[in-house]
Amino acid sequence: MMRASGILLHPGSLPGKWGIGDLGNEAYRFVDFLKSSGQHLWQTLPLGPPGYGNSPYQSHSVFAGNPLFISLEKLAEAGFLSPDDLKKAPIFPEHEIDYDTVTNFKIPLLHYSFHLFEERASPGQKEEFEYFCRQNGGWLDTFATYMAIKEAHHLTAWNSWEPDIRENESPVIKEWQYRLADGIRLHKFLQFQFFKQWQGLKKYSHENGVRLIGDMPIFPAMDSAEVWSHPEMFFLDDGSRPVVVAGVPPDYFSSTGQLWGNPLYRWDVMKTDGYKWWKERLKSALSFFDIVRIDHFRGFEKYWAVPAGDKTAENGRWEPGPGAGLFEALQSELGCLPIIAEDLGYITPEVEALRDKFGLQGMRVLQFAFSGDPKENIHLPHLHKANCVVYTGTHDNTTATGWFRMEDLDETTQNPEARINETRRALEYMGSDGDEINWDFIRLAMESVADTAIIPLQDILGLGNEARMNTPGTMSANWRWRFCRSMLTEEMGERLRQITLLAGR
Repeated sequence: MMRASGILLHPGSLPGKWGIGDLGNEAYRFVDFLKSSGQHLWQTLPLGPPGYGNSPYQSHSVFAGNPLFISLEKLAEAGFLSPDDLKKAPIFPEHEIDYDTVTNFKIPLLHYSFHLFEERASPGQKEEFEYFCRQNGGWLDTFATYMAIKEAHHLTAWNSWEPDIRENESPVIKEWQYRLADGIRLHKFLQFQFFKQWQGLKKYSHENGVRLIGDMPIFPAMDSAEVWSHPEMFFLDDGSRPVVVAGVPPDYFSSTGQLWGNPLYRWDVMKTDGYKWWKERLKSALSFFDIVRIDHFRGFEKYWAVPAGDKTAENGRWEPGPGAGLFEALQSELGCLPIIAEDLGYITPEVEALRDKFGLQGMRVLQFAFSGDPKENIHLPHLHKANCVVYTGTHDNTTATGWFRMEDLDETTQNPEARINETRRALEYMGSDGDEINWDFIRLAMESVADTAIIPLQDILGLGNEARMNTPGTMSANWRWRFCRSMLTEEMGERLRQITLLAGR
């Protein structure tokens, strides 16, 4: 990794007229901002179609893209919507995503664009679509079938379907594929448009010296095409219910741990074919991105297994993961592994050894830097190493400003006095008066010896806890934040560029 820096921003947080950020003009303008401000990296959250709670970490597929990110304007430019179709938009809030309103407005238009494509597409355009379907058939046929059947069942979870469909019995599924052929083709079309628009944006990013960093959840969602189509790879009972689920023990974010609820892998089954599914998954991710951050890397060494039905993650147990065997298989298939290992939380020497064996970048977070012993807290810049990525904060943190002002604290469960001590130490460490704490954090990250520095856009904008992306352990008001175009000024970009140049990035 060359010494570089960039910005963390999910595409849904981009500005625009249609209630949610997309892969259209505003995404290209953001690449322009990255270039003009001296940034060479754009990190996103997972891009899959979100499931429960609108979380990108609970997607209906680990391979598919989110149709809500498809640009309506680009569809209109291609002739598969008309300008008049776009005039019917309701008034959307500027600073947050109202998912229900966005979905009710945008999905019918996407369906209509498919109808127009079927009517108007040239032979060349239709062949491009068919080629995409052939090239991606390994996952696309399953995903499109799953989504069409799911819609026919009023979007209920697959393990509540009739037993023969739930258990993916071939003759019955073929019958449903025949009955739902139009709906299946629709979902393939939406993926075609998403991939086409994403690849256009990726090409533009590369032309402007910007590489893309993606985010891969370690576990798929229970209600996903992958668990439905490969139940043998997960700990499920005869009724297709999880036996154990994913989470982490009590930590910085929660005194009762985090209960994610994802089904857990049967690594012994995956090993029998040389981890073929994981090879396909990482290969797919690297067709989207130049670098992939894998969430919860710790789970490859040991994972926290919580009995299904528990209300908290407190009663889990550590179970062995696949360890080096998985990464040796991935390396033999793909060569060098451009992976950022999310190694936050309870990390053992064995986890560090696994990360370092394959030369993977770890993570350092400045909001975690000012507690404990300054000789041992690895998040402090004087203890950083080159092969890591430093963040001012992540999507699970409040913003730097919100952290400093303690806007995120719940006084019934957290200790304000401890935070006061941390903020005081932060000011002493940075020689700051705290007037522009976000820029203090940005400068500290940029000047780290870490090869890579990533700044959430909220910290560049100096926003508080109102701009937080996610609060772990909660289900409401997450993944909604958006910014307005007017917030990104030339002066702000120039200030960021100067700090970047001074830091040698």
